Amino acid sequence: MKVLMLNGSSNLKGCTYTALEEVGKVLLEEGVDYEIFQIGPKPVRDCIGCRKCRDGRCVFTDDAVNEFVEKAYEADGFVFGSPVYFAHPSGRILSFLDRAFYCNSSDERYRAFKYKPGAVVVSARRGGTTASLDAIQKYFGIAQMPTVGSTYWNMVHGQNPDDVRKDEEGLQTMRNIGRNMAWMLKCFEAGKQNGIMLPNSELSYATNFIRQ
Repeated sequence: MKVLMLNGSSNLKGCTYTALEEVGKVLLEEGVDYEIFQIGPKPVRDCIGCRKCRDGRCVFTDDAVNEFVEKAYEADGFVFGSPVYFAHPSGRILSFLDRAFYCNSSDERYRAFKYKPGAVVVSARRGGTTASLDAIQKYFGIAQMPTVGSTYWNMVHGQNPDDVRKDEEGLQTMRNIGRNMAWMLKCFEAGKQNGIMLPNSELSYATNFIRQ
């Protein structure tokens, strides 16, 4: 089993990365592998709604979205991490996830993500964390992804990694995310081995307008 983590910060080894690493330590203890995928500091394009991604790949190839989606097919669970900017997730992670999820929205909807557990972690100096969590977790609801919680809201505080390492409650929250994620993955695997099939969801209706 493997968890794919996404660092939505342009700082490769900053506060968000530190939080993700703390989750990863526990996953390894629980026998679950993980990878931290870096969006990195390069520009990330917005989705332009061209719908040319029906084949499962985004038309833009000058950033890492398609590479991430390929890895997502093989992953068993996800952790999306973001710094908080102006009481909101980083713009780059929202642009990245818009395209990653949208290019999985036709045919078998969100097939790289659906029925796979996901968690969000955010890092902030002080405020805006719960609003940021709420914004990113909305991807889970539409993609039928079970949400992994913890013993507090999934956040750490600090202006740099050393500050985050002093946030004992935040680090504890990260470790409990790792434990809960590992437990959920093992439960899903046990279900498969005992013949419990995935749901057969209805997908035919899209009532974006109502007419009499």
